[in-house]
Amino acid sequence: MGLISFLGFTLLVAGIAYWSTKSTDESTADGYFLAGRSLTAGVIAGSLILTNLSTEQIVGLNGQAYTEGILVMAWETLAAMAIVVTAVFLLPRYLKGGLTTVPQFLERRYDTMTKSITSGLFLTGYVVVLLPIVLYSGAVAFSAMFNLPELLGVTKTASLWICVWGIGIIGSIYAVFGGLKAVAVSDTINGIGLVIGGLMIPFFGLSYIGDGSIMEGISTLMNSNPEKFKSMGGPTNSVPFATIFTGMMLVQLFYWGTNQAIIQRALGAKNLVEGQKGLMLAGFIKILGPLIVVLPGVIAYHIFEGNLDVADEAYPKLVAKVLPAGLVGFFAAVLFGAILSSFNSALNSSVTLFGVDIYKEYINKEATGKQVVKAGKTFGIGLAILAMFIAPAIANAPDGLFGYLQEVNGCYSIPIFTIIIVGYLTKYVPAVAAKIAIASGVILYSISQFILKPRMAANALAEAKASGITDAARLADIETLAYPHFLHVMAILFVLNVLIMLAIGKMQPRKEAYVQKYTEQVDITPWKYVNQVGIAITIAVIAIYACFA
Repeated sequence: MGLISFLGFTLLVAGIAYWSTKSTDESTADGYFLAGRSLTAGVIAGSLILTNLSTEQIVGLNGQAYTEGILVMAWETLAAMAIVVTAVFLLPRYLKGGLTTVPQFLERRYDTMTKSITSGLFLTGYVVVLLPIVLYSGAVAFSAMFNLPELLGVTKTASLWICVWGIGIIGSIYAVFGGLKAVAVSDTINGIGLVIGGLMIPFFGLSYIGDGSIMEGISTLMNSNPEKFKSMGGPTNSVPFATIFTGMMLVQLFYWGTNQAIIQRALGAKNLVEGQKGLMLAGFIKILGPLIVVLPGVIAYHIFEGNLDVADEAYPKLVAKVLPAGLVGFFAAVLFGAILSSFNSALNSSVTLFGVDIYKEYINKEATGKQVVKAGKTFGIGLAILAMFIAPAIANAPDGLFGYLQEVNGCYSIPIFTIIIVGYLTKYVPAVAAKIAIASGVILYSISQFILKPRMAANALAEAKASGITDAARLADIETLAYPHFLHVMAILFVLNVLIMLAIGKMQPRKEAYVQKYTEQVDITPWKYVNQVGIAITIAVIAIYACFA
């Protein structure tokens, strides 16, 4: 029964996505890459949420919540504020310029080389980090949660390969052959399923704790585990409270406002009103995100009494414990959709970046829209196959790889965010300043996190052990406190790079002020309630923190 419901829901999503794309001319660049600039608010919001939510968050954040409590909700709730900034400040400028990719703005603001370097950084991040990790983490979660080795009668390694290639092939069909509209439509349907399925887990979990009563379950959970319901993290936590005011917001603004895999959905809006509505709706949903990606981890801590050896097993074990057998197939389909979404969205954005920013610029300057789409599809197929081969090899990597790779993202996220913000807020900063900021951002962050940090942590541990400290928890705290948190480092380098760019702009300004031209591709009249809704979202986030402070 579970397998039938899984296949039925998955095929239904695929059929609706195919039917929805029949009327879109995907032989043109706008049609393929931006869904013909036809996306409405509901589709944009659904696609944004499901692109964002995948196994790294559903399993990973719940694992962190199992260990640390609700303080990890910062990754969800603060995203809502970043989405507001994107809707009010960045999206009107993107749509005014008729952008297909974020690097296109950098070409107009700075020069072609700056655009190409940025596209290369995005693609490197997708190929080396995002695509293989999404495939691997999705395969591990899916295989473990639904016991595929036993179901299929194969080894764990074989199950991993089957899942990786299954997700990869289906995701590639959506992303490469369907274009953005197929991705966005399937994301929307799966997004509804994810919200329903995701909310079922805490519902049944709280009911389990309260012997059938949700309210009794909430009361028991909070009274029994008060330490898990503190929103402000300490200096040794994964999200110290101080980081909320430094690198956390920078990471969120980069992700929601400049990351091609995310912002491409809003770039495909039929007009600014629909784009802003879609972003604001996504912002409200993100406020509710902790119910799906944080609360189940705390519930699992209570039910399993903190005795799980591996924190990341908290969510799949909770699902197996509390979800009725008849709903397992539906939840499997929803989880599969979430995994698929992150993969095909990143792949579609990679295809877009290559086709528009690399192929058209350096390989065939005279290429028609149809040729650009064809070249992008060919590149996407190769990229997907490469990611599918790389993903299973991650199984042999050392422990803590996911946290390490999140840190690696800072190598390109902060430099890119810096030059975009300075580009929009100034008129005379020259192209050479952007190139220097990118280089200094990548180099300084790499030196900080991969040379200085390990060396200082090792020295601190050696000194602690020499002084007779043997307690593992205390040694872990000493190692954590030996060097500034990577989010603080990001903030410091952001400020430094901004100052470098402004100084260069003062000494060697552009000859003419940059003026953004309106391409008139879509109506950029703003939504009349955008500011009021943005303020309401911001107040809600602050209220949540105050409530659990």
